Amino acid sequence: MAVVAAFVVAEAAVLLLRPRNGVIAPVPVDPRSYFTPAQLDRARDYRHGQLVLFAANTAIEAALLVWLVRRPPGRLRGPFRRPVLTGAGAGAALSVGLAAATLPVGAISHHRSVDVGLSTQDWGPWLGDVAKSTAIGAVFAGVGAAAALALMRRLPRAWWIPGSVLAVGFATASIYLGPVVLDPVFNRFTALPEGRTRGDVLALAREAGVDVGQVYEVDASRRTTASNAYVTGLGRTKRVVLYDNLLEDFTRDQVRLVVAHELGHVHYRDVPRGLLYVALVAPIGLYAAALLTRRLAPPEPRPGPAALPALALSIAVVSIGVTLVANQLSRRIEARADSYSLRLTDAPEPFIGFEHGIALRNVADPDPPAWVVALLATHPPTVDRIGIAKAFEAGAR
Repeated sequence: MAVVAAFVVAEAAVLLLRPRNGVIAPVPVDPRSYFTPAQLDRARDYRHGQLVLFAANTAIEAALLVWLVRRPPGRLRGPFRRPVLTGAGAGAALSVGLAAATLPVGAISHHRSVDVGLSTQDWGPWLGDVAKSTAIGAVFAGVGAAAALALMRRLPRAWWIPGSVLAVGFATASIYLGPVVLDPVFNRFTALPEGRTRGDVLALAREAGVDVGQVYEVDASRRTTASNAYVTGLGRTKRVVLYDNLLEDFTRDQVRLVVAHELGHVHYRDVPRGLLYVALVAPIGLYAAALLTRRLAPPEPRPGPAALPALALSIAVVSIGVTLVANQLSRRIEARADSYSLRLTDAPEPFIGFEHGIALRNVADPDPPAWVVALLATHPPTVDRIGIAKAFEAGAR
C-alpha cells in the first residue's frame, strides 16, 4: 500500500506542477509525409532492438538484486567493528557488480550504435567512459549506503525522514555541481566565443527577458553523431550547452530555435520545478522503500550491511515507478518549451526542418508505439513536435 501511495503522490505532483498554459496542441501528422518508408523502418528496427536491450539490462539488475536479497553474502553479516564503513564498501561493490553484470548488454548496445552510424567511439574510448561512470557510481553508492545505514541504525523506523532531506539535498548539489565537477570528466566544454551564434543567444535571451547564465559548446562529436542542447546547473553554474555538431550541421535559424527552446526552460524555471517534484515525492517514496526494506531484509537486532541489497532493490522498485509517472511531466514541459521557441522565433518551417533532421541523425522513431511514449518517453515524439509547429503555422498561439 505504501508503494502504491508513492505512485499516487507522484501522480498528484505531476498534476500540481504540470504546465496548464503555454502549450500548443499539436495537429495530427502522418509520419510518411516527412519520412520515407526506409527511414521509418531503419529507425524502428534500431529503437526496437535498443528497447529489448534496455529490458534485458533492467532484468539482469533486478535478478541480481533479488538473488542477493534471497541469499545475502555471508560477508555482509556481522558482527562488524565499523558497520557503517563496511556498508560503504558493500554499497560500492554492489554498484560495481551491477555494472559488470550488465556490461555485455552495454557492449551490444554500443556495437549497434556504431553499426547504425550513431556512435563515433572506438572500443577503447567507450570502455574508458564505462570505467569512469562505474567509478563515479561506486563512489556515490558507497557514500549513499553509508549514510543510509547510519540513519537506519540510529532511527530504525524513521530513517526515511532525514533520508528524504538528504535525497533532496543530493539532487540539488548534483544539479549545482554537475556542470563544473562531473560533466568535464567526460567532455570538454568551451565558452561560446564572440560571434554570430553567441550574439543570437544573447539577443534571444534579452527578448525572452531571462538570464541565460553561461553558454558553452561541448565536443559531443567525438562520441556521437547525435545533436542536442540542454540547460543545466543552478545559480552561478546555470548554463546553456550546445553540441558542437549542432552548431556545425544545422542552419542558423534552426540553431536559434534550439536556443529558444532551452531559454523556454529557463523562462519557466523548469530546473527548480524539477527539484520541487523531487521534494514532493521523496518523503513518501523513501517511506515506501523503508517499509519494503524492512520486509525483505534479513532479521537483525540492528540493521547492518546485510540489509543493503534489500534497500537497493526497494529503492529501485519505487524509483522506477516514480520515474515512469514523472515522464508525463517531462513530456508536457518539453512541449511547452517547443511552443515557447516557436513564439519567440516565429519560424515554424525551420522548426519542422530541424525536427526532421534531428530524428534522422539520432535514429529516432518519429512515431513510436503509444505505450512506449506513455511509459518511457521524456520528450514528445517527433510527429507531435512537428504537429505543434503545424498548429502554430495555422494560427495557434
